[in-house]
Amino acid sequence: MSRAVRPATRDDVWTIHQTARESWHAAYDEILGSDRVDEVVDDWYAIGDLESSIDGASKRADVAFLVAESADDGARANSADDRADRIGEFDRECDGFAHAVPWPEDPAVGYLARLYVTPEIWGEGTGTQLLTQLEADLEDAFDRLRLAVLAANDVGIAFYESAGFERVATRENDLAAGLKEYVYERPIASADERDSG
Repeated sequence: MSRAVRPATRDDVWTIHQTARESWHAAYDEILGSDRVDEVVDDWYAIGDLESSIDGASKRADVAFLVAESADDGARANSADDRADRIGEFDRECDGFAHAVPWPEDPAVGYLARLYVTPEIWGEGTGTQLLTQLEADLEDAFDRLRLAVLAANDVGIAFYESAGFERVATRENDLAAGLKEYVYERPIASADERDSG
């Protein structure tokens, strides 16, 4: 199924938060444990922090925060009141999201801080759609993208390697003792490369 990819808005924060929680549990429960995953998601995906990240992306050409949604999501009610009414049963409006910011040590590098897709649709192309749009939005700001992924995250590693990212470093991660992460990087695809791919 093709999904629409668009800039995130503050109205998306609850579904982004839920997508992050589902994705983290699917990818990291066996690595970190369910309780630690909940702690990390509550910290890293706090509603106020997500709102600030979305606000920042709307004001800068070198930051992007995108969401992917199913074609039928556009027909759903979008008011805050309607969302509040659905919180208990959770009607998904975000099938995935991606967030990129400048890499602090190198202004030519964009840091792919977040790219998550709800586990039920892994392998259906949503992550690729998000990555393609992210590159289109940031091609004037950066010449390459960099990211970090836990070394034990086989699903994430397979996705990034299939998307042409190359491992450039291994480093310690402070989420748990002895945990390692890989740093991956690739040039941002040009518009011609994206069109032919």
